[in-house]
Amino acid sequence: MALTSSVRETEEPAEADLVARAKHDPSAFGQLYVLYVQRVFGYLYNRIGNVPEAEDVTAQTFLAALEAFARYRHEGHFAAWLFSIARNKAMDHFRQRRNQIPLEEADHVPADMDVLQQVIQTERVATLVTLIASLPEAERDLIRLRYVAELSFRDIAQLLGRNEDAVKKSLYRLQDRLSSQLEHSRDH
Repeated sequence: MALTSSVRETEEPAEADLVARAKHDPSAFGQLYVLYVQRVFGYLYNRIGNVPEAEDVTAQTFLAALEAFARYRHEGHFAAWLFSIARNKAMDHFRQRRNQIPLEEADHVPADMDVLQQVIQTERVATLVTLIASLPEAERDLIRLRYVAELSFRDIAQLLGRNEDAVKKSLYRLQDRLSSQLEHSRDH
């Protein structure tokens, strides 16, 4: 994750340039779309659990962002602004559907693993998915924002209206707690 975060940090000037260009040329917004569409979709798919619905909410997110873009004041937090729209659109989706879908269970196991390793890996993933699903929504969303949407700590802090160090501590404590629970479940 550190490599991904550092890569994202070095991309910020290019993002700032895109935002500035899009302010004067709406067609440049398409480049921002290309930069973020996969991350927004991944985040929304993880929340919604259904490809067509996540695609719809992704489209709604970018449409709302485009419509509100004239009022956006760039302060180095475009990703936080965009993901706040995505979160709101996801909440709207759930209000309309009135059902939440838990995090999807990962089912990809490398083909070169032996059967015992596959069983062990599958059990660990299933246990981790269960542990994550039992977390409060705010903690699940923190995991989604960091590992699915790949937002920086700074962007998450901006999005959540929290201090960056507090976000880091919350995530690290959450990871430690999940790791401990995973090890505890393995011992029993």
